[in-house]
Amino acid sequence: MARQTKRKLNYGGGRVVGNLAYDLDYEERRRRSYEQPRRAEPERAAVRAPRPQQAAAPTPRFRHRQRISVSPVAVLGFAALAVMVVMLVMSYARLTEISSNVVSMKNELSVLETEHVALVTRYEKTFDLAAVKAAAEAAGMSKPSAAQVYYVDLSAPSNVVIYQPSRTSVMSRIFTALGQDIYAMVEYFR
Repeated sequence: MARQTKRKLNYGGGRVVGNLAYDLDYEERRRRSYEQPRRAEPERAAVRAPRPQQAAAPTPRFRHRQRISVSPVAVLGFAALAVMVVMLVMSYARLTEISSNVVSMKNELSVLETEHVALVTRYEKTFDLAAVKAAAEAAGMSKPSAAQVYYVDLSAPSNVVIYQPSRTSVMSRIFTALGQDIYAMVEYFR
């Protein structure tokens, strides 16, 4: 493989008076001068003389007030951003409120569950047959005698009697329907 060597360009090496950027072909001419046999008179490079520096402009004593112009689109953008930030803060406040309500409701639910267990056990104790029998005997209650028992015979078929209302006039039916509608509205708004 061929080994490639990188050439390091040397623009003058040592001390430089002026700016070499004026003469971009300097290195190329120097290389050619080494490769070619020396002539009687060396070739002179055209180097521009550095420009004299201009004096800095005096600073003004007073600056004129500049008019600041703001784009309406930028104003609308900042207003929209402000509205979104306010809405975000409000939603976080609402979220915090809701989460605190959830925590308090969970605490209340646990209290109510323990109360429910206590009430269910108390309810089951009231239906203890031995306790009911003892409470009935203490109140002076006893089983009914055969003379106190009555039987109802339901073997006959059941009959339904429908009574037809008497025929009413059209005006009375209209007033009846209107009255029922007014009554329904009063009940609805009550």
